[in-house]
Amino acid sequence: MDNSIFLAKFWGWYFIIFFLILSLNPKRIKQIFNDLKDEKFLIISSFVAIIIGLLNILFHNIWEPSYQLIITLIGWLSLFIGLFLFIFPKKTVTWLEFINVKLVQVIYTLLFIIGIYLLNRGYDIVSP
Repeated sequence: MDNSIFLAKFWGWYFIIFFLILSLNPKRIKQIFNDLKDEKFLIISSFVAIIIGLLNILFHNIWEPSYQLIITLIGWLSLFIGLFLFIFPKKTVTWLEFINVKLVQVIYTLLFIIGIYLLNRGYDIVSP
């Protein structure tokens, strides 16, 4: 299976599942931000984000204007957030909380739309 198709399916399902969890249990996001104030959780989270970002970039670093660009940007975003969480933990958590509070509806909507779009590209449900 092509890396792009595999990652489109993976990230598509991940975004849809994450959207459903946050929609059905909105307190979960507050719990995540509270947990980020614990240094152990923060370090583990930053390492996981760095690893996921690096793996995504190493297997898929395609800069073409298509769904493949979205997959590449997810990897780079994960890497940068992980690095910033590790290097500048307090500033990054404050910045992420600010973005979440101001753009929560936009973030939820984007998770859903990008998830559906990537699943469509991965399973070729509706041809472009």
